[in-house]
Amino acid sequence: MLTTAKLRRRAAWRSRGVTMLEVLVTLLILTFGLLGVAGMQAQMQNAEVEAYQRAQAVVLLQDMVNRINANRKNAANYVTAAPLGTASTIDCAAPITVAHKDQCEWNSALLGAAETSGGTQLGAMNGARGCISNPVVTMPRQVIVAVAWQGVSPTTAPGSTDCAQGEYGADDRFRRAIIAGITIGCLQNDPTTGTCVTP
Repeated sequence: MLTTAKLRRRAAWRSRGVTMLEVLVTLLILTFGLLGVAGMQAQMQNAEVEAYQRAQAVVLLQDMVNRINANRKNAANYVTAAPLGTASTIDCAAPITVAHKDQCEWNSALLGAAETSGGTQLGAMNGARGCISNPVVTMPRQVIVAVAWQGVSPTTAPGSTDCAQGEYGADDRFRRAIIAGITIGCLQNDPTTGTCVTP
């Protein structure tokens, strides 16, 4: 027969074991929770970098749109054969026209020349490139400005433009791009021929 003292010792032994098990389970749950928080923190940091790059791209896109709008008559001179920015071969030693000067300044902005640290340009997105095309050459003319850059993680490849396509590795899902269209209407037509006199 069990005495009261023996029952108390058994209960104490059992509670010590249960307490240790509870502590281990709690530590396991806490570990998984902290791993989840660390993963969420990493995703938030990636989202922050993506948002920063997109904000920079919007500023650069608007800069070139404003430059073209200020020189609408010569909008066709802004068209680029190859993307400006990263790996660009544009010669900016002595810009010839206003459009060429604007392209050279935009090229520098795409490279991040305004912000440097230790000689490294930091001011723009990863692999920033800019393209300008003129798909509609008759009045009303249309000029498309595109800015592309390399994202942090793969998403969906942008279908709105082919600017810098294939420049960020084999997987085009790392390419990010935004575009803006400019429509240039005719302000005055020649009454006899109907052709545009003042774009």
